[in-house]
Amino acid sequence: MEPAIPRIFNPPQGGYFLFGPRGTGKTTLLKQRYSEALWVNLLEPDLFRQLSARPERLKEMVEGAGKKVVVVDEIQKIPELIDVIHKLIEDNKDVKFILTGSSARKLKSTGAGLLGGRLAKQSLYPFMAFELGDKFKLEQVLETGLVPVVYSSADRAEFLKAYAAMYVKEEVQAEGLVRNIGSFSRFLESVSFSHGSELNISSVARDCQVERKTVEGFVNILEDLLIAYRIPVFRKKAKRQVVSHPKFYLFDTGLFRVLRPSGPLDDTGSIEGCALEGLVAQHLIAWCSYGGARSSVYYHETKSGSEVDFVVYGQNSFFAIEVKNSRKVRQEDLVPLRNFIEDYPESKGIFLYRGKEKLKISNIYCVPVDEFLRTLEPGKNP
Repeated sequence: MEPAIPRIFNPPQGGYFLFGPRGTGKTTLLKQRYSEALWVNLLEPDLFRQLSARPERLKEMVEGAGKKVVVVDEIQKIPELIDVIHKLIEDNKDVKFILTGSSARKLKSTGAGLLGGRLAKQSLYPFMAFELGDKFKLEQVLETGLVPVVYSSADRAEFLKAYAAMYVKEEVQAEGLVRNIGSFSRFLESVSFSHGSELNISSVARDCQVERKTVEGFVNILEDLLIAYRIPVFRKKAKRQVVSHPKFYLFDTGLFRVLRPSGPLDDTGSIEGCALEGLVAQHLIAWCSYGGARSSVYYHETKSGSEVDFVVYGQNSFFAIEVKNSRKVRQEDLVPLRNFIEDYPESKGIFLYRGKEKLKISNIYCVPVDEFLRTLEPGKNP
């Protein structure tokens, strides 16, 4: 068995929530770091039934174990435990609580907000190329993604299909989040066409033959399950009119590839281009979260159609990134970055492509995308 791949994640000193989609390695990471902790796994059927019937039993377990660290795995399964944990934190400052979750949906309606000042919120993402080092293979990753449970499997392509099906069955159907699982399955296929672009709710609704409000609810479910997100428009001190709608991404390029249908009439280059853009997006999201630099990811598009794929803006970072699935740098591909830098001379322009050479054209850095991802280290600017 190959040794576990070290994660970048640096936990805070006190207790915290650790959120992340299924399969990102939350349990593995915490078991490595807190081997002596009291482990409360809510995926165990017997324990789930006991604590569902009597949440206050958790207090007896914690006090009886006498451990300094308590891990409650998949806290969203029994949101009522939040109140018990809140009281335990108040009564015993020496016990450190770590709560994991792969969904924020049920926690929104509970007293989880009461713990906001006591437990920090952390997230765990798919692998970053920096974590994998020489094991990072761009061509392979564009097909099957970087979700750890998929990446470590013997047959990644087959496991990825099972992983996608798991979310429909276990997270959506089992939790009763939607009434018509068939409509939701059609929605998943349809919304995959919006990966890396503005999300047109009405268009998706027509494609799925459901109401617009239903699709809005489905999108919210994906976001609550942490498997999709929307990137807002960068509009700080905008000198030109910009669009108003955010761009939509699935959280991992592998999930996009398995949900996105393809056939003889589909443009494979376009699909791979969307996958590449999504791969950069998920790296930038993780980079901002892990780095703790208070940076955020945006995109920029003017009403006239000049678009920059990503803008990273924070205390010590301000750079614009354009991603192209091409082997050469064409002057016309650099125009959106030039326009952005003209409006924001404080920014740095980065053009990512599939070629091999590092170039500097005018004031724009042209970098092979695989090299950029390998060297994207949290806490350090690219």
